[in-house]
Amino acid sequence: MNELIIELTNITPKEFFGIHNNNIELIKTYFPKIKIIARGTKIIALGDVKLLAEFEKRMAMILNQFQKFNKLDDNIIERVLTSQSTDDFNSSKASGNVLVYGVNGRKIKAQTSNQRKLVDSVANNDMVFAIGPAGTGKTYTGVALAVKALKNKEVKRIILTRPAVEAGENLGFLPGDLKEKLDPYMQPLYDALRDMIPHEKLENYIENGTIQIAPLAFMRGRTLDNAFVILDEGQNTTHAQMKMFLTRMGKEAKFLLTGDPGQIDLPRRTISGLKEALLILKDIKGVGMIFLDDKDVIRHKLVKKVIEAYKHIENRD
Repeated sequence: MNELIIELTNITPKEFFGIHNNNIELIKTYFPKIKIIARGTKIIALGDVKLLAEFEKRMAMILNQFQKFNKLDDNIIERVLTSQSTDDFNSSKASGNVLVYGVNGRKIKAQTSNQRKLVDSVANNDMVFAIGPAGTGKTYTGVALAVKALKNKEVKRIILTRPAVEAGENLGFLPGDLKEKLDPYMQPLYDALRDMIPHEKLENYIENGTIQIAPLAFMRGRTLDNAFVILDEGQNTTHAQMKMFLTRMGKEAKFLLTGDPGQIDLPRRTISGLKEALLILKDIKGVGMIFLDDKDVIRHKLVKKVIEAYKHIENRD
């Protein structure tokens, strides 16, 4: 039996191994034919030469990610150990920086490799599509990027919008005036903002129009310049709505479109404007596309399993 010793230099073993050696235990599940021992500042691996070579290569990648972002968790480990190449998880070191200091000084930053790729893409493109299932943090990361741009005076306002087709619920059947109707419907966007901007300041921003939250229909006829604009739940746009929205882009504007093509609430036989736009715009310079997946889910661990189970059924159909 062959032996491989990996020495941890300039790394605190406790942080790398995780609480109760959780990180090492997870790594072990990916290499069942190798005996892995974490001892002191060393990781000792025993097994077949070929398997040890692959283990050494993957561990070098994991160590590189840890040194880059001072963090190691299930997301990073799973991404590195299941990737085909480093392109699947590589992003700039700056992408792991704090985006904004939220309420009570909370540090808000990209948590997973694809969220960090999203940060890089928004820095390098004026229009970005962030595609992925629920819980992957695409909207939350987007709102953090928008708040950061506003705080840094890169834009004068934030505009958040969603198409008004939501899980079969029509705004016309909701009680109350327009603001009351929209509040529950726009809740995920409010929730993200409340984490990042103190209540009084947020209310002022909304009152003076610095932050605008409105349904997609309200974008018609407007030119959106000097703004960070987020279209959330983009999979529920029609062809006409998506074209209308994309052509609202004015000077000094950033557009971020998020959506999950697996969660379309449009009437049957209606083509999703998001799906169509991804095909039409895929080769246009200045348009970025980031695809998040179940490994980016940062909600309850069960959410990841639920997404996987549904994906299995949907693919079978």
